[in-house]
Amino acid sequence: MMMKRTAWIAAVAMLALAAGCANQKGPATQAVADAEAALAAFRDDAARLLPDDLSKVEASLASVKDSLAKADYKAVVAASPGLSNSIAALRDATASKKAEWEAANAAARERWGAYAADLPKMVEAIQSRVDILGKSKRLPRNVSQQAFDDAKAGLDWMKSSWAEATDAFNAGNAVEATDKAQAVKDKGNEVLGLLGLAPSS
Repeated sequence: MMMKRTAWIAAVAMLALAAGCANQKGPATQAVADAEAALAAFRDDAARLLPDDLSKVEASLASVKDSLAKADYKAVVAASPGLSNSIAALRDATASKKAEWEAANAAARERWGAYAADLPKMVEAIQSRVDILGKSKRLPRNVSQQAFDDAKAGLDWMKSSWAEATDAFNAGNAVEATDKAQAVKDKGNEVLGLLGLAPSS
């Protein structure tokens, strides 16, 4: 009689546990779906602006999804508030970073006009000088053969880098474009010096 009673109690406990798990399945599944939807709303921006932080949040989400796949609904429900807070924090940080990036990009777009007007002229002037010296029988006293060779290499670098800067600007990344453009200008002034010409202002 005692054994039957013990078995009955165990069976009731198992049924209660199963019922409890079943009751948590819905909230656990919904919690994971909500987390995925919340993260998807800004994942692309986070991947571009805060990739390391995104990786940490995605790792937490993957852990919760693994618990759901194992039917450990209690663990999912317990972890969901922390995951939700992490996603919200990343969302806010991403929004702040995006606002900073957009402001910097707007300022860079304003600076781009001067580079677009001046650098092609600088490249053209250097190319003209290189062509003239290349056809001369003898280099000027203030231009060594090594300097001339370095200038030609520098000119090639300027051309390719200016093309990259232009591509970056056309792709909407004015910050990268102006950074590359400034590097081209700096190299141009170096090359002008190698060719015995005054640097550009």
